[in-house]
Amino acid sequence: MRLHRLEITAFGPFGGTQRIDFDQLSAAGLFLLHGPTGAGKTSVLDAVCYALYGDVPGARQGSGLALRSDHAAPDTRTRIVLELTLAGRRLEITRYPEQLRPKRRGGGFTRDRAHSELRERAADGEWRGLSRSHQEIGEEIRQLLGMSREQFCQVVLLPQGDFARFLRAADTVRGELLGKLFGTGRFAAVEARLAELRRTGEARVRTGDERLLALGHRMRQAAADPALPETGVPDPATADEERQPLAPGDPGLAEAVLEWAALARSGARERRDIAGGAVRAAEQRCAAARRLAEEAGELARLQHRHQAARRRAQALREQRGEREETARLLERARAAGSVAPALELHREADRAQRAAAEAEQRLRAALPAEHREAGDGQLDSLERALREELGSLSAARRAEERVRTLTAELAALDREAEADEDALTEHTEWLRGWEEERRTLRRRVERAQEAATLAERLAAQAGTAAAQLSAARRRDTLTARADAAAAQALRAREDAAAAREHWLDLKDRRLRDIAAELAAGLRPGEPCAVCGGTEHPDPARPHDGRADRAAEEAALAAYERAEELRAAAEARLTPVREELAAATAGAGTAPVAELTALAAELEQSLEGARQAAAGLHPAREALDAAEREYERRRQAEQAARLRIAARTSRRENLEGERSALESEVARARGGAASVADRARLLERQAELLGRAAEAVRTAQAAADRLKTADARLAEAAYRAGFDTPEQAAGALLGDERQRLLRQRLDAWSGEEAAVAAELADPAVAGAAELPAAEPEAARRAADAADRALRAAAAREAEAVNRCAELDRLSAEALADARRLAPLREEHHRVAALAALAAGTSAQNERKMRLESYVLAARLEQVAAAAGARLQRMSSGRYTLVHSDARSGGRGRSGLGLHVIDAWTGRERDTATLSGGETFFASLALALGLADVVTDEAGGMRLDTLFIDEGFGSLDEETLDEVLDVLDSLRERDRAVGIVSHVADLRRRIPARLQVVKDRSGSAVRQRMAGTDG
Repeated sequence: MRLHRLEITAFGPFGGTQRIDFDQLSAAGLFLLHGPTGAGKTSVLDAVCYALYGDVPGARQGSGLALRSDHAAPDTRTRIVLELTLAGRRLEITRYPEQLRPKRRGGGFTRDRAHSELRERAADGEWRGLSRSHQEIGEEIRQLLGMSREQFCQVVLLPQGDFARFLRAADTVRGELLGKLFGTGRFAAVEARLAELRRTGEARVRTGDERLLALGHRMRQAAADPALPETGVPDPATADEERQPLAPGDPGLAEAVLEWAALARSGARERRDIAGGAVRAAEQRCAAARRLAEEAGELARLQHRHQAARRRAQALREQRGEREETARLLERARAAGSVAPALELHREADRAQRAAAEAEQRLRAALPAEHREAGDGQLDSLERALREELGSLSAARRAEERVRTLTAELAALDREAEADEDALTEHTEWLRGWEEERRTLRRRVERAQEAATLAERLAAQAGTAAAQLSAARRRDTLTARADAAAAQALRAREDAAAAREHWLDLKDRRLRDIAAELAAGLRPGEPCAVCGGTEHPDPARPHDGRADRAAEEAALAAYERAEELRAAAEARLTPVREELAAATAGAGTAPVAELTALAAELEQSLEGARQAAAGLHPAREALDAAEREYERRRQAEQAARLRIAARTSRRENLEGERSALESEVARARGGAASVADRARLLERQAELLGRAAEAVRTAQAAADRLKTADARLAEAAYRAGFDTPEQAAGALLGDERQRLLRQRLDAWSGEEAAVAAELADPAVAGAAELPAAEPEAARRAADAADRALRAAAAREAEAVNRCAELDRLSAEALADARRLAPLREEHHRVAALAALAAGTSAQNERKMRLESYVLAARLEQVAAAAGARLQRMSSGRYTLVHSDARSGGRGRSGLGLHVIDAWTGRERDTATLSGGETFFASLALALGLADVVTDEAGGMRLDTLFIDEGFGSLDEETLDEVLDVLDSLRERDRAVGIVSHVADLRRRIPARLQVVKDRSGSAVRQRMAGTDG
């Protein structure tokens, strides 16, 4: 990493814009950053850190508002611009922190968000934007630097006060700082993960043991056997002189539970067998009691049947009179059945005679008074006379109908005449405005034609703009692709150069060690391929780092592959650049945003013109339709005038015909409202006379049928044995009544037969002769035996369930014990590993945690790197070494730092150094730590370093030694900046960056060798 240029505006103590040329300062190798206290020396370093990471170091961290200079003008924005080289790429980072600015309208301030921008300078010298995202820029810088902000501040800015404290700090404090720098949190995470696995395994084992204990308690409850011994029962509260209480975690817990379960299962099976024998004995007693109860019940049932049969026989004797009366009623009903048809015929004739008489009286009452007593012949004559008069009205009815038709036609003519008059008026009014309508429609067609012409012209312009916009977008896309391809080609060239250098280095080393390679093929007694000798007293031996043929060929193959990748990358770059040139030629230099706005404006205008031109066809159609409408209305007006003239002549003819017909109709109507009404009246009178004559004839016929029915009924009653027809009617019974009476007689007969059969049954008769049965006592005895059987069965079922439950719980306990065994073994293994990583295991003799072990290796590297510089700074007296001795009786070890004093040959604690010795020791430690952290971060070359304060504690000779060491850092083009206000350094270091302060804010002044100041 090399800094080139820093620009600071309104940042910290700097109210205006300050520019620092690091290229000029770095040319001297060693430069001084000095100034009075509070002027802003450290703020320059803060600006570098903020440009890279978007934040300032350590305790100076804060919001963007806190970074803004109080000396800056309100309208001056805070900005940091840093130009630097990272991994061979020239980058420019611009950052605007969050800040307040005056509102553009009105008073007060508004908040501007933080803004960042990253640009890269291409091979052609042009700057191209890479990103404006805080996250993307931060991630890109972290990947290129390979260090976090904390590592950068510790490695590049070298805060000496921190390293003095680090030099004398306790192991725990030193471990926290080293952990942040080297990122060893993953090893602490391994320790935490192992501890978590240990806790998880312990919890799983404890849970399994608790489940085993719970199963033991459940088996004790399921066994419920007071004869079982208490010793060995898996109960934490159980203890005696021979056995201690069992608890989760005891290794013998599973064995004790399974042993006791086997004993419980054996006792349960024995009790189950005993209960089974009791059930079988109870079943035999219950079966005998049930047989006795069934026999007593059967005897009681037979005795009850005998008593019931005797009661039913007595009841039948008491109902004998009722049976004889029922038989007599059925006999008379059968005799009256032969008279029933005559009775029904008589009733029907009587109903018909009464209905006919009533109809005759009703129709005679409707006749005129003079015709009410007339016979049927007279009524027929009157009907014929009315029918003849009705026939004479046919011509008059036709004339009346014609009058109505003529009246309707005249009304229709009046309506048509009114419609024609309205149509004539409408057509006349429309034709009066035709010329104005035609001019309006023609103007509409002309405007649409003009819009169509404009749309054609705009379409051509829009097509050109769209093509230019597409080319511009492709130009921008190809620019990004060309930059990426160029970067890829550059990386391929660098890789090919590195591979070639590695191959040539191996080839050179192999040529130097070719003798050792030939000596490797020598065998005793075989001639040498070079000299031919068979004795080989002192063959050449390979040196460390020797390269053989395989390594050289592998390096050559790697170089050839890298060269192929380089050629392929450059081949991919060429067509991209050609496409970019073509796209640039088609798009010009106009930006995409400008071309997009132009294309959108042309598209909007084109859309408006097309919408206007779209009305051309409708406008022409409207004009054609209007001309057709004009012709139609002109012809309709002429037709309406002709219809009006023809309708006037027809109206006169129709009115003459209607006048002649109306006089004829008036004569035929008489006193009625119309001829039709007169005809309807005559029709009703004739119909009434005909119906009355028919009713008279029907009444006479019904009276004759009634007389015939009377004679037939009297004869049928006499033949059936009844004195009068009324007696026969009274003896009749309905079918349902006769069916019920027959059923009663049949029931009495059936009951009498059943009673006789019941009394004749030998079983019933024999039971009646025995003593009275006692079924209730027998049933109670059977119930008692049944209850005894159920109790025995319940005891057996309980014993069976207890055995099944014990078997199930024993199987669960066995499965849990088998499942718990590997978990317990794994827990012991993980617990041992966690204790080893945490430094609490007896096998970890130094009590070092895993993270401390890793950090101890890093600290050993730091001490080795720092020791060489410290030895030179102290004129060979002191050497810094790492110590892994334990810090106390029970303390941990691994992160100790000591110095070896060459004057005494003894190893001393760093706390015994003086102030100046502490400074250059901490400086050597900082430089060593910077080298190791740089290697750890991926070997990023740090071409610019800053050392902050501490030189005031050195004497002149020691200061010369320290400056010589720092001056040696300039090897391979490295620049070192010293931040100090020590006056003697201004004489020793000619390249200086001075920070001055006054009431208006601080400023920087850059001075090189040979200039004033």
